Amino acid sequence: MATAPQIRLASVLGRRPEPAVREERLRITSQLSGTPAIALSAWRGRSGCRYVVGVHACSCPDLREHDDAVLLAVHRSEDGRARLVAMAAYPGCSVAEWIERSVRAGATEIHVHRLAAGEGERAAVTRDLTSAEVA
Repeated sequence: MATAPQIRLASVLGRRPEPAVREERLRITSQLSGTPAIALSAWRGRSGCRYVVGVHACSCPDLREHDDAVLLAVHRSEDGRARLVAMAAYPGCSVAEWIERSVRAGATEIHVHRLAAGEGERAAVTRDLTSAEVA
């Protein structure tokens, strides 16, 4: 007896369901070559690409120097979950002003993605990490 072919909803619609933008925490267990461990994490975009980020306190003075990176303002809940509050590849103002606005919007940490080379790549990363929840 022949079985009916299974039809997946995604194939009927002609596209795959869009995955959610989410953080995927990285595990760093030891120091590298005698240097202090760097706080790292990663974000998975809608495309499935993974973007490694450095994790910084909102008050970190070094953040003001990263106008050539993708900045993610993140709210970390008590249970450890991360939620994007804001994102910018070009803040449109000073980085310090953008961080201040992000903190007022609920950011508890800033994630910095420095591996995108040039304006075009930073814009692509920003689009990939943008969900309906992040403005």
